[in-house]
Amino acid sequence: MPTSHIEKKGAKAKGKSALQKAARLASTQRSHFQKTASTHVTYLWPAATDLHVSCNTEDSQIGVAAAAAAAMAIRNFWSMAAAAVGFRLVLVLFGGDLHLASRPEVSTPLTSIRRLAEGYWLKQASMSPYSGSMYHGSPLLLSVLGPLTNKRSVGHDHIYCSLIFVAVDFIAAMLIRATGRRLQIARNRRLKSLELTEAVSNSVNVSAGDIASLIYLWNPWAIVTCVGSCTSPIENLMVVIMIYGACSRLAPLAAFGYVMATHLSLYPAILIVPIILLLGYGPDAPPTKVFRIKRSSASKTGVSDNDKSSRSRDVQQFLWKPVFHFILWMLFWTFYVLLLSSIVLNKVGGLQEMFKKTYGFILTVKDLSPNIGVLWYFFAEVFDFFRSFFLIVFNMNIVFMVLPLAIRLKHRPCFLAFIYTAIVAILKSYPSVGDSALYLGLLGLFANELAEMQFTFFLFFGYIGVSLLSPVMHNLWIWRGTGNANFYFATGLAYTCLQTVLVVESVSSMIKHDRKLRLLVTA
Repeated sequence: MPTSHIEKKGAKAKGKSALQKAARLASTQRSHFQKTASTHVTYLWPAATDLHVSCNTEDSQIGVAAAAAAAMAIRNFWSMAAAAVGFRLVLVLFGGDLHLASRPEVSTPLTSIRRLAEGYWLKQASMSPYSGSMYHGSPLLLSVLGPLTNKRSVGHDHIYCSLIFVAVDFIAAMLIRATGRRLQIARNRRLKSLELTEAVSNSVNVSAGDIASLIYLWNPWAIVTCVGSCTSPIENLMVVIMIYGACSRLAPLAAFGYVMATHLSLYPAILIVPIILLLGYGPDAPPTKVFRIKRSSASKTGVSDNDKSSRSRDVQQFLWKPVFHFILWMLFWTFYVLLLSSIVLNKVGGLQEMFKKTYGFILTVKDLSPNIGVLWYFFAEVFDFFRSFFLIVFNMNIVFMVLPLAIRLKHRPCFLAFIYTAIVAILKSYPSVGDSALYLGLLGLFANELAEMQFTFFLFFGYIGVSLLSPVMHNLWIWRGTGNANFYFATGLAYTCLQTVLVVESVSSMIKHDRKLRLLVTA
């Protein structure tokens, strides 16, 4: 936007009262809504406009922001969501055995339903489910999914587990949508307090929650993970529950999701940083410096006290009470999960063996079977003398990135959770496409902020290319014998590079977006 145009708008806004600003903002939002939304919800805007003009309180701002978020909803969302669920059911019920559970891109030693069935059989035989080197998952999954592995249908080995995963995927998508709605409401309210609603809406303003939910439901990787009867959908659901609970400041729900996600897979433990920031600061917002600049400029131009108090409320202030509640609930859920695990493993093992066979198995990378990552190839080639050193290096890589990103993106904790999830998918010891399905769904929550992200065309077709080449290279290596391990490792290396580019470009685009908001406020 030209600088002269911004200065004219700023001068015009300074000369009018707060009541005229609110009326102009309401009319602008109503015209934008009429262009982008269906006509069957237009009756919301007159009431929202009257409410906004009559009073300038925080409740009215939240009401108008909620109406704006509802107005931007995708018209055919429910039909597209139902189609995605129906497509999964068709593949599960009538697709036959697609052999997805044996694909290294889909199933890992931690998420394989076949290994879970083996562990359940050992438990039923009064043996430890961790005997040998087959099962390395949670003992709670043995009690929930184990009995279903014995019930098989013609043409599909684990049809009942797949049906449960279809429901789990749908619940996760709905929670992602609810999280997007809360982020959208907070975003609209913050932009209104900065008087940037019109400038930002002219560029892009879509329902990020609906987009993120549909991306997750229609992601081919999420579909094959669900149909392939892997436990990745349950792990993804726990991460989504944790983020949704933190965005809603529901400490018990956030603590439950965090404890369960960490129990099922060790890596979500680093998400405690964005969860605490979400509970303390609330949903994502522009940097605090932007609000300070706006408040200082407002004090120079003699803005009314109501506007000043409204802007001061929008400045992020850390609240310790929900964080304290989260810690208490986290301790409670940890004790409860360990108690249930000890009950399940009674007389067939213990918690010490569980930790060794789950967390220890994750950190030591003992299983070198091929997967979509790169660690299996690296540790197959490295000398045993250097193995311990490189185990520390690769495991600490994730930890080293936590603090710098938290300092730079502390005002956007939900986006920070997305970045951490993507980094885990890159560097974890046993990755799968289910991990990528999760962070790609969370990426849709920031469709407005990342609208100007670069290399999207390259990333989109790069992911498609890797998805097509990976099975081909695996077939040439394992079954036809016309290739070698380097063929399959090359696709994994390309996949890791694509994810790295996505993370770097996402962070860069978000920083550019915050810088753009600061320039608009300064101008």
